[in-house]
Amino acid sequence: MNKILIIEDDLEINALLADFLKEKGYAVHCQYDGLHVLDFLNKEKIDLIILDIMLPYRSGDIILSDVRKKFTIPVIIISAKETTQNKIDLLRLGADDYITKPFDMEEVLARIESNLRRVQFQNSQTECLQYNNLTLDLEKNTAFLNGIELSLTAKEFGILELLMKYPDKVFSKSNLFQSVWDTEYIAEDNTLNVHISNLRNKLKAICSDTEFIDTVWGIGYRLHKAKFYI
Repeated sequence: MNKILIIEDDLEINALLADFLKEKGYAVHCQYDGLHVLDFLNKEKIDLIILDIMLPYRSGDIILSDVRKKFTIPVIIISAKETTQNKIDLLRLGADDYITKPFDMEEVLARIESNLRRVQFQNSQTECLQYNNLTLDLEKNTAFLNGIELSLTAKEFGILELLMKYPDKVFSKSNLFQSVWDTEYIAEDNTLNVHISNLRNKLKAICSDTEFIDTVWGIGYRLHKAKFYI
C-alpha cells in the first residue's frame, strides 16, 4: 500500500483529500503546517507528498527545497497561485507536478498514479547505466557523477534514464514528455524545458567541462554524442 503525506493547512481540503485517497486504497498521513516535515520523513517511509505552498511557520517552497536535499520522493504542489512564473520556480526547486486550486479530485488521483507509476518503473529495473563518469543505479534509484551523488527529482531521473537507455535516439519534446510524465504533451507547457535546464545545472555544478544533454534544434533532446556503456 502506497503511503501519501498531505501537507495542507486548510482543514477542509486536507480532510477531503485524505478521505478520497483512503477510499482509493492509499495510506494517508496528514500535516497542517510546515514544521517537522523532515523529522517525519526520516521516521516514516512516504511514497508521495502533496504539498501546499502557503503554510504556517514554514512555507511550502522552503519545505520543498529541504526535502530535495535528501529525498527523491515525488512531490505534487497544490496552490492557488496560477502564474506561470510561480509554477516554473517550483519546478526548478524540484517539484514533480503542479495542480492549481480549485482542483478536480480525479485529476489529483491521475497525477498521483502517474508519479507513482514512474517511480515503480524506475525501481523495477535492475541494471546500471553508465555514461562516461555518470552512473545511474536503476535498482536503488540513485545517480552519481564523478563519485558524487546527484540530488535528482523523480522526473529528472526519468529523463536521464530514458536518454541513457537510448543514446542514439533523438527524442522529440512530445515523445520525451509523454514517456516521463505519462500524459499528453501541450506545446505551450514549459515544464519539460525547465526540468532539462534544472538537470543540466545539477550536472554542470559537478562536472562543468562535460556536456551530457544535446539540444537538437527544432526536434528535441538526445544524449550528448560520446562513448556509451551499459
